[in-house]
Amino acid sequence: MAHILNLQTFTDERGNLTVVEKVLPFDIKRVFYIYGVDDSIRGGHRHVKTIQAAICLQGSCVITNNDNVTRERFTLDSPDKCLILEPQDWHQMESFTEDTILMVFASEYFHPDDYIYEKYND
Repeated sequence: MAHILNLQTFTDERGNLTVVEKVLPFDIKRVFYIYGVDDSIRGGHRHVKTIQAAICLQGSCVITNNDNVTRERFTLDSPDKCLILEPQDWHQMESFTEDTILMVFASEYFHPDDYIYEKYND
């Protein structure tokens, strides 16, 4: 089931430092980021094996999720929020602000056979 992790952040007069260390439920094999998105919807799939961790470094976006039991909407609007998406989580990203940078860590290398595009039955 998808869930939010609150990342440890250190703040002082110089700014903020957020740490992603020993909190992800997987070893990172792939990192990608999404930016410059218009009003398009991204994602629209789940995975066979891959676990993902999404962090909105700048701006905001909404990730809708369905794990075939629960449907949820998560707003990522702070770089100290990390959304964990399990393989069974059919998700899509939308409502990107113009300045959004969404970074995603993945537990597996890219392979097209890992993607399942069919939605769960309603």
